[in-house]
Amino acid sequence: MDLSPIIISFQTAIMAIFFTFFSGTLIAYLVFRQKNQGLKMLLNSLFTLPLVLPPTVFGFFLLNIFGVQQPIGKFLLDFFSVKVVFSWAATVIAAVAVSFPLMYRSAIAAFEQIDPDLLAAAQTLGFSERKIFFKIAFPLAINGLLAGGVLAFARGLGEFGATTMLAGNIAGKTRTLPLAIYSAVAAGDWSLAQQYVTIIVLICLLILFLTELFSRKSRRIQG
Repeated sequence: MDLSPIIISFQTAIMAIFFTFFSGTLIAYLVFRQKNQGLKMLLNSLFTLPLVLPPTVFGFFLLNIFGVQQPIGKFLLDFFSVKVVFSWAATVIAAVAVSFPLMYRSAIAAFEQIDPDLLAAAQTLGFSERKIFFKIAFPLAINGLLAGGVLAFARGLGEFGATTMLAGNIAGKTRTLPLAIYSAVAAGDWSLAQQYVTIIVLICLLILFLTELFSRKSRRIQG
């Protein structure tokens, strides 16, 4: 069995969760503290959109951003000699794009469970928004954030559609576990496909167990 899809998948998911966790947490907090309810609803819808769009559609949008004939893709290629499409970086970008909504929604839910009186009291005492976030909001929401991070990691690990569109299916380079399963089935190698499926199912079961663990801790703290 070729282990490269497993290694590539973990490398991609780890790099993706690094960006997703911090950006999702920060953006969720900024939206959570937004006073304009209309703007808040609009932002919630916008940041959740990739969750409901078919992955291939989102992959199409990414191609229109990072394709070598598109402004951003052409700029990166001309000035930095960086070609995003069909590269390992493309697998990370696709994983970040599709896993961000899970992290964002989990972070919003975690912040909304915080007693608003605590945040109001901190404001009354003259705490800055930065201090409120680091001293109160983040510590109280940490278990919910970790649960969201684990789910986002799993989503990045299992990404298929957007990765296929942006990164392709290049053995040893962009072929992740889901793509390896697809390739094995297409080649008629059911035994190999079954091995990869078993691995990803076991990983996902472990991830779901960790998510439940963090969720229970979060509920106990908020309760």
